[in-house]
Amino acid sequence: MIPKNVICLWFDKDAHEAASFYAATFPDSKVTAVHKAPGDFPGGKKGDVLTVDFTVCGIPCMGLNGGPTFKQSEAFSFQISTDDQAETDRYWHAIVGNGGRESECGWCKDRWGVSWQITPRTLTEAMNAGGAEAKRAFDAMMTMKKIDVAKIDAARRG
Repeated sequence: MIPKNVICLWFDKDAHEAASFYAATFPDSKVTAVHKAPGDFPGGKKGDVLTVDFTVCGIPCMGLNGGPTFKQSEAFSFQISTDDQAETDRYWHAIVGNGGRESECGWCKDRWGVSWQITPRTLTEAMNAGGAEAKRAFDAMMTMKKIDVAKIDAARRG
């Protein structure tokens, strides 16, 4: 069944490689189909991989090998909620350690330029609590690259 809504990510030429990495890294993720171009197109030739259908944590996506015209930006990101420091570390290191790069406040980019927010649930809970608890957690987060769960928990307690 074709989903009603699918996130489409533009890649230069390596959508299949990216989708395979996501499928190997995140739970409930898989590559579901690889489609080759029926004819030449601006980013490639007949028979090249044109699109890849995949899921990331159950969210349906399509990777389009559209050539170098458009680049990824922080205007789109995947937010992955984590339960603890070990899970946060695992995803962070998978992305950054595979040619990606760190950013601020729990954000990082993979080697294809896709932005990821690796967000421990304790941070989201603190922000949802509002008031002084949210402010303390927010202030702690602003000093971090990868989120430190123990420091967020300490900030939540005051």
